[in-house]
Amino acid sequence: MYQLVPGTMADFRSSVEDFRRSCVTSRVCLLLSVVFAQFWCAGLSFAEQPGRPNVIVIMTDDQGYGEFSCHGNPLIETPSIDQLASESVRLTDFHVSPMCTPTRGQLLTGLDAFRNGAINVSSGRTLLRPELKTMANVFREAGYRTGIFGKWHLGDNYPFRPEDRGFDEALWFPSSHINSVPDFWDNDYFDDTYLRNGEREVHDGYCTDVFFQEAMNWLESNDSDQPSFAYIPLNSAHWPWFVPEKYRQEVQAAVEANPEVTEHLLPQKRKNLISFLAMGSNIDDNVGRLLRFLDDKDLANNTIVVFLTDNGSTMGPDYFNAGMRGKKTTLWEGGHRVPCFVRFPNVLQAQDVSTLSHVQDLLPTLADLVGCEGQLPENLDGESLAPIFRGETDSIDDRMLVINYSRMPTFRVTYTDGNPAIPRKEGACVMWKNWRFLENRMLFDVSKDLHQDHNVAAENPEVVEAMRSHLNKWWDGVKDQVMEPQRVIIGHSSENPMLLSACEWLDVFVDQQIQIRRGVEKNGVSHVEVAEPGTYEFELRRWPRESGFRLSDGCPEVEVTDGTFVEGKALPIHQGRLRIGSEFDQTVEANSEGTCFQFKANLNAGPIELESWMLDSAGNEVCGAYYVYVNRFD
Repeated sequence: MYQLVPGTMADFRSSVEDFRRSCVTSRVCLLLSVVFAQFWCAGLSFAEQPGRPNVIVIMTDDQGYGEFSCHGNPLIETPSIDQLASESVRLTDFHVSPMCTPTRGQLLTGLDAFRNGAINVSSGRTLLRPELKTMANVFREAGYRTGIFGKWHLGDNYPFRPEDRGFDEALWFPSSHINSVPDFWDNDYFDDTYLRNGEREVHDGYCTDVFFQEAMNWLESNDSDQPSFAYIPLNSAHWPWFVPEKYRQEVQAAVEANPEVTEHLLPQKRKNLISFLAMGSNIDDNVGRLLRFLDDKDLANNTIVVFLTDNGSTMGPDYFNAGMRGKKTTLWEGGHRVPCFVRFPNVLQAQDVSTLSHVQDLLPTLADLVGCEGQLPENLDGESLAPIFRGETDSIDDRMLVINYSRMPTFRVTYTDGNPAIPRKEGACVMWKNWRFLENRMLFDVSKDLHQDHNVAAENPEVVEAMRSHLNKWWDGVKDQVMEPQRVIIGHSSENPMLLSACEWLDVFVDQQIQIRRGVEKNGVSHVEVAEPGTYEFELRRWPRESGFRLSDGCPEVEVTDGTFVEGKALPIHQGRLRIGSEFDQTVEANSEGTCFQFKANLNAGPIELESWMLDSAGNEVCGAYYVYVNRFD
């Protein structure tokens, strides 16, 4: 059976002529040559269609390698994703970062997280360096329409928003998950308010259904000859584990039919797992809807579909982890080896590819497949896998890859006693063939020890030395740049007025609305840049505007579609203080409604640090202002 690959007509004629000469004395071979020519022409009819193929990248949240039935999941079936896998190039040794933001930044820039600036899920370290090209920029420059539908998580403000980074159409929500601090108050996955191109907009339905449907609507709306690049990064199956009840019922039945899989779990843990897997079933349904849509609209043969997840599983070690150790946020294999499927009908043959690969390889790979390598930036860390997919080579020679990221400040780690949000060389995993070198001290051979139970560093000093040398060289190349905080710009015409949230407090984690409800006693510094000189108004709030609450209010427990948001704690807030660099430091009383503290400051253009305080009646600090609204007047 012949593998059909795109080629020129001259290639076709030359190949057929060579084949005919070799078979000139055989009527059977002559007949085969005709069949061969017909097959090749069939391939060419697609390859020579005008324009480039569409590209769709689907990324799910917090699902690991074992969350799919094609990888042996014992509790749920994922028939649509299994079908996609069966028709795809399947990367079996594919890695991402162990946390959301770093993976997303690497996907979109082709650069290591410590080079692109997006290294943490919050704490002022989610911001993708604004000077870098993204995948959307590359495709847009190549003549593509570009759209994102779902979770961005690379900056909530100018110049970091998706509409600032190459996307023509952007339907998204801020920060790490629905119901994060800057998200619309009390969004709960159902009938939520999202951002469309900078404006809030209400959408009916469950979040995952909405994002897939909006992506399909946008693809169908194309009335031009432009190809489309659609990025569908989901918040599902990220906590909170809210999902339509029908999917939970299906998983509950599977758990009851296979009690040995979860009988060791406490009831609440089992309940959480059922909801988590139910979200996976809903994802599978939506992947099926998308694949049928592509078939129905005659787009399937001219569309590359990529499916991957953003980090290891949050639940895998509790029930099934495909033989691996670790989960999301860890350097163990289960924290960063994930599925990646690439389907390109009539061009790429479905196959397993065992080459060591990383998420930053996808940008150069897709550019190679669609023929827009000329739009790629120089000096990427990722490498094109397309030559392997096309059978032109077997592997990328002798590559070493580094995984490193900034942890949340509250994490306990073994490589430092300091704040783990601050990047350190020892927080890395170096990968080389079957070797994994963790924390600059432990070595594992995952070809023999996938679960990583045996540290073999002492038995393999030469391997350790080679991988340590690579880590040292890599660290020397990133250590200065990674320490530089990226700065949200205030007062720019592209986003004025604006909301600056506690998510931007450097190396302090306040990212969840449940933390606001509980009134966490935290504060931090926001590193910002003033766009231009002028008069700026700052409004400090404990609650967001749309909540309607006053500074000293608590808030009631709220029953939402699939759960409960806890009662909010009242805080003894009486005064507010704002300090902006060395230019401004004032303390004021609340406005007449008691909802906020208001300040006006004349600021010069340039980088500054901004810090706020909520104070009690004795002038003692209660917390920082979780929400700061900024408006430049002139």
